[in-house]
Amino acid sequence: MFGKLFALFVITLLINSIKAEDQSFPGRQVETSLAVSDGGKMPYLIYLPSDYTAKGDEVPFILFLHGRGESRGPLSLVKKWGPPRRLDAGEQMKYIVVSPQCPIESRWASDDQQARLKELLDYLDEAYNIDKDRMYLTGLSMGGYGSWRLAADEPQMFAAVAPICGVGDPADAKKLLRVPIWAWHGTEDNSVPLSGSLDMINAIAAAGGKRARLTTLEHVGHNSWSAAYQLNDLYKWFDLHTASGNK
Repeated sequence: MFGKLFALFVITLLINSIKAEDQSFPGRQVETSLAVSDGGKMPYLIYLPSDYTAKGDEVPFILFLHGRGESRGPLSLVKKWGPPRRLDAGEQMKYIVVSPQCPIESRWASDDQQARLKELLDYLDEAYNIDKDRMYLTGLSMGGYGSWRLAADEPQMFAAVAPICGVGDPADAKKLLRVPIWAWHGTEDNSVPLSGSLDMINAIAAAGGKRARLTTLEHVGHNSWSAAYQLNDLYKWFDLHTASGNK
């Protein structure tokens, strides 16, 4: 009996010791989750480039935060918009793309989810061959709110940030002076008013920042993310920036 229990214990240790990259599939977007310190789990999608290797060249990274609607159902809903949508359609990207899911009872900009995001980022940094100089952050609607806050809390972490139709805290403007920011917003957005992005861009400019820009989409409502994420301009803009270049 003891021998069987010991064997089971050893097998469990071996399973737990398998590195994350061994459980992933380069060239595919897969579902997984992380047990976090508050006792819950953070489900997320992860994509590794088809040529990813654990010991090869470090790989640029995108963290994508979805909107409110994608909290209402299974993790697969996160594929509805943004980079996960393009990956689900079979597109190959050169980035590691991670797209977590926020529970319906919370929001990305809340203290609990911000803490979870930071735990997830710490874990990913240890588990994957991420280029820490080329980490990019973006999110839409509720994810735009979360992107503004996470960028303000961790301004040295991200090489560039793209909040789509979100709202930040203008009091955070001084924290964001060195961070390249490209905000997008529809002029006819009745869910999150255009002022949510305008106020942040204006506050950063008033504080002396020169690296924040806003694209306003004329006659577009809340769905400004279709244009933002479908065009390759955003990804090319990400590629222009490094965290070390923001100092």
